[in-house]
Amino acid sequence: MDTRFNRPTPSDREVDWNKNKVLLSKTDKNGTILYANEDFIDVSGYDEFELVGQPHNIVRHPDMPKVIFKFLWDSIKSSENIHVIIKNMAKTGRYYWVVTDFKIVADENGDIVGYFGTRKSVPEPIITKFIEPLYRKLLQIEETSGIIASEEYLVGFLEERKKSYMEYVDHLIATGKDDKNKVSKGLFSGLFDKSPPKK
Repeated sequence: MDTRFNRPTPSDREVDWNKNKVLLSKTDKNGTILYANEDFIDVSGYDEFELVGQPHNIVRHPDMPKVIFKFLWDSIKSSENIHVIIKNMAKTGRYYWVVTDFKIVADENGDIVGYFGTRKSVPEPIITKFIEPLYRKLLQIEETSGIIASEEYLVGFLEERKKSYMEYVDHLIATGKDDKNKVSKGLFSGLFDKSPPKK
């Protein structure tokens, strides 16, 4: 299969991967893959030469609502780091869920030249109880009424919880609950920091 032109057929099976691994990639400002670490390559099922130089959406799963990527790009184009929960698709068509922390790479003038993505696994109950139902609903709205309607629904969903998308994700991972309590601040600074937490 020539991966530059064909997309795999989605499978309902999950990739069998070590969920303690951290998947890393670096892209240019247009989202073209410049680097992927060995764990990213292993989980994606692609060879390194098949990934480098390709748009990052080579691993995008069709179950992902477009509005989530709109939120993502709106944030990083505004020079804001963001993390999102994403369902990716391997070369085999199998899926894998990750929470990705996107950091902006800027040059000496402060201009954005690329992005660095750090990915970790997401607890299964959070996916099945909260994220999958939300994303399924957003996808249905997009297919019926378009991305603007999907964005309006997501904005209302988040307003009801008095949280931004990132705060909602943080709160789910911190508590395992979808409620209106205050978000646990600073969760991801610890989750993605390689150094041991301070005592």
